[in-house]
Amino acid sequence: MRQIFLLILLFIVGQWLVKALRRHDAHTAQRTGADGARGAADQADYRNGGNGAARQSATPQLAEPMIRCVECGVHAPKSDSVVVAGEAFCSAAHAQRHGARPTGRDAR
Repeated sequence: MRQIFLLILLFIVGQWLVKALRRHDAHTAQRTGADGARGAADQADYRNGGNGAARQSATPQLAEPMIRCVECGVHAPKSDSVVVAGEAFCSAAHAQRHGARPTGRDAR
């Protein structure tokens, strides 16, 4: 029973220590401003083997918007889509097939 309490106590102390270290790092980074951010990137670069991957991954790449094809429902990148009469399609063939479909009274 004492071992369980000891393990719980060690876990709580460990969590408190980790949070205190993170607060300290955040505080020092805030004090140093931009130079501290660059220093942190250099430290991360050093930890990752010095290949510059940390700096490249620090600038997030935005994903390309996706559209949903009116004909088949597949999601395709907006740059690859075909827009006809305000409706988006994944390919020109689907746009033609949708355009050839009878509408209104002819559909019956």
